[in-house]
Amino acid sequence: MAVTEKDVRKALKTVKDPELNIDLVTLGLVYDIEVHDASVQAVISLTSPMCPVAGQIVEDCRIAILAMDEVDEADVQLTFDPPWTPERISPLIRSSLGL
Repeated sequence: MAVTEKDVRKALKTVKDPELNIDLVTLGLVYDIEVHDASVQAVISLTSPMCPVAGQIVEDCRIAILAMDEVDEADVQLTFDPPWTPERISPLIRSSLGL
């Protein structure tokens, strides 16, 4: 069975922002996912361009995607265009964080 964008989002929900301890999908940090057969390209952002663990988060995303049985290649790109803002989080979660 071929991997879907939904499958990739589910895999990326296992990767958390270490500062907030919330997954990247919930935070609205996953900007784009493209799936071509067994190859996945994901574009993510971070809550801050100055994040000291940016490289680790990108690698954690790549590992999470590659852990899916149907995936042979995973490319994760980091972007700050557009910059992330708290408005990308669902209102309920944003409220619980006091944002």
